[in-house]
Amino acid sequence: MTDSARDTLLVTQPVPDLQLQLLIQLLDREPRSGLPLTLALPAGVLHGEVIGHEAWKAEWARGLRQVEGGGANLLAEFPETVDQGIKEAQADEDAPFLPRWIHLRDAALVCGGAAPLRLPLWRGRLSDVSGWTLGRPE
Repeated sequence: MTDSARDTLLVTQPVPDLQLQLLIQLLDREPRSGLPLTLALPAGVLHGEVIGHEAWKAEWARGLRQVEGGGANLLAEFPETVDQGIKEAQADEDAPFLPRWIHLRDAALVCGGAAPLRLPLWRGRLSDVSGWTLGRPE
Protein backbone atom coordinates (compact mmCIF):
# COMPACT_ATOMS: atom_id res chain seq x y z
CA MET A 1 0.00 0.00 0.00
CA THR A 2 1.37 3.36 -0.98
CA ASP A 3 1.57 6.33 1.38
CA SER A 4 -1.05 8.20 -0.63
CA ALA A 5 -3.48 5.26 -0.37
CA ARG A 6 -3.02 5.15 3.41
CA ASP A 7 -3.60 8.90 3.66
CA THR A 8 -6.94 8.65 1.87
CA LEU A 9 -9.84 8.10 4.21
CA LEU A 10 -12.86 6.36 2.78
CA VAL A 11 -16.10 6.59 4.72
CA THR A 12 -18.84 4.17 3.76
CA GLN A 13 -22.44 4.19 4.86
CA PRO A 14 -25.23 1.70 4.28
CA VAL A 15 -27.30 2.65 1.26
CA PRO A 16 -31.05 3.02 1.86
CA ASP A 17 -33.45 1.14 -0.39
CA LEU A 18 -34.25 3.45 -3.32
CA GLN A 19 -37.82 2.17 -3.72
CA LEU A 20 -38.53 2.81 -0.03
CA GLN A 21 -37.04 6.30 -0.34
CA LEU A 22 -39.28 7.04 -3.33
CA LEU A 23 -42.34 5.69 -1.49
CA ILE A 24 -41.63 8.03 1.42
CA GLN A 25 -41.04 10.91 -0.97
CA LEU A 26 -44.48 10.19 -2.47
CA LEU A 27 -46.08 10.19 1.01
CA ASP A 28 -44.39 13.52 1.75
CA ARG A 29 -46.49 15.08 -1.03
CA GLU A 30 -49.75 14.28 0.78
CA PRO A 31 -49.49 14.89 4.54
CA ARG A 32 -52.79 13.15 5.31
CA SER A 33 -51.82 9.86 3.66
CA GLY A 34 -50.23 6.80 5.20
CA LEU A 35 -49.67 3.13 4.40
CA PRO A 36 -49.39 0.02 6.58
CA LEU A 37 -45.79 -1.15 6.51
CA THR A 38 -43.61 -3.79 8.17
CA LEU A 39 -39.87 -3.20 8.53
CA ALA A 40 -36.98 -5.51 9.36
CA LEU A 41 -34.52 -3.69 11.64
CA PRO A 42 -31.49 -4.77 13.66
CA ALA A 43 -33.67 -4.52 16.81
CA GLY A 44 -36.48 -6.70 15.44
CA VAL A 45 -39.60 -6.29 13.34
CA LEU A 46 -41.43 -2.97 13.40
CA HIS A 47 -44.87 -2.46 11.91
CA GLY A 48 -47.16 0.53 11.76
CA GLU A 49 -48.44 3.19 9.43
CA VAL A 50 -45.69 4.90 7.43
CA ILE A 51 -46.29 8.63 7.14
CA GLY A 52 -44.49 11.54 5.52
CA HIS A 53 -42.16 13.91 7.32
CA GLU A 54 -44.70 16.76 7.52
CA ALA A 55 -47.33 14.49 9.12
CA TRP A 56 -44.74 13.21 11.62
CA LYS A 57 -43.61 16.74 12.42
CA ALA A 58 -47.19 17.91 13.04
CA GLU A 59 -48.03 14.93 15.26
CA TRP A 60 -44.79 15.28 17.22
CA ALA A 61 -45.43 18.97 17.86
CA ARG A 62 -49.04 18.21 18.87
CA GLY A 63 -47.86 15.55 21.32
CA LEU A 64 -45.28 17.86 22.86
CA ARG A 65 -47.90 20.55 23.44
CA GLN A 66 -49.71 18.11 25.75
CA VAL A 67 -46.60 17.76 27.93
CA GLU A 68 -46.45 20.13 30.87
CA GLY A 69 -43.48 22.41 31.44
CA GLY A 70 -41.80 25.29 29.67
CA GLY A 71 -39.42 23.09 27.70
CA ALA A 72 -42.24 21.33 25.84
CA ASN A 73 -43.16 24.49 23.90
CA LEU A 74 -39.55 24.95 22.88
CA LEU A 75 -39.32 21.34 21.69
CA ALA A 76 -42.59 21.65 19.75
CA GLU A 77 -40.85 24.13 17.43
CA PHE A 78 -37.71 22.00 17.09
CA PRO A 79 -38.71 19.99 13.96
CA GLU A 80 -39.48 23.19 12.05
CA THR A 81 -36.16 24.72 13.13
CA VAL A 82 -34.28 21.63 11.95
CA ASP A 83 -36.15 21.63 8.62
CA GLN A 84 -35.17 25.25 8.02
CA GLY A 85 -31.50 24.44 8.62
CA ILE A 86 -31.68 21.47 6.23
CA LYS A 87 -33.33 23.57 3.51
CA GLU A 88 -30.59 26.19 3.82
CA ALA A 89 -27.87 23.52 3.59
CA GLN A 90 -29.54 21.91 0.56
CA ALA A 91 -29.79 25.23 -1.25
CA ASP A 92 -26.05 24.93 -1.90
CA GLU A 93 -26.39 21.44 -3.41
CA ASP A 94 -27.53 20.64 -6.94
CA ALA A 95 -28.44 17.00 -6.25
CA PRO A 96 -32.10 16.10 -5.67
CA PHE A 97 -32.92 15.29 -2.06
CA LEU A 98 -34.05 11.78 -1.16
CA PRO A 99 -35.37 11.04 2.35
CA ARG A 100 -32.94 9.53 4.86
CA TRP A 101 -35.51 8.97 7.61
CA ILE A 102 -38.71 6.98 7.91
CA HIS A 103 -41.64 7.85 10.17
CA LEU A 104 -44.35 5.55 11.53
CA ARG A 105 -47.37 6.14 13.72
CA ASP A 106 -49.22 3.54 15.77
CA ALA A 107 -46.16 1.30 15.54
CA ALA A 108 -45.27 -1.90 17.36
CA LEU A 109 -41.72 -3.24 17.76
CA VAL A 110 -41.48 -7.02 18.09
CA CYS A 111 -38.22 -8.35 19.59
CA GLY A 112 -37.80 -12.06 20.22
CA GLY A 113 -40.41 -13.53 22.56
CA ALA A 114 -41.13 -10.29 24.43
CA ALA A 115 -44.48 -8.53 24.21
CA PRO A 116 -44.59 -5.91 21.42
CA LEU A 117 -43.47 -2.44 22.41
CA ARG A 118 -46.19 0.03 21.37
CA LEU A 119 -44.95 3.34 19.96
CA PRO A 120 -47.41 6.11 19.09
CA LEU A 121 -44.81 7.85 16.89
CA TRP A 122 -41.48 6.51 15.64
CA ARG A 123 -38.62 7.90 13.51
CA GLY A 124 -35.66 5.86 12.24
CA ARG A 125 -32.85 5.92 9.70
CA LEU A 126 -33.70 4.41 6.34
CA SER A 127 -30.22 2.93 6.12
CA ASP A 128 -31.06 0.74 9.17
CA VAL A 129 -33.96 -0.92 7.32
CA SER A 130 -32.79 -4.25 5.91
CA GLY A 131 -36.16 -5.29 4.48
CA TRP A 132 -39.75 -4.13 4.21
CA THR A 133 -43.17 -5.06 2.96
CA LEU A 134 -46.51 -3.33 2.60
CA GLY A 135 -49.02 -4.41 5.23
CA ARG A 136 -48.81 -5.53 8.84
CA PRO A 137 -48.35 -9.03 10.23
CA GLU A 138 -51.55 -10.99 10.78
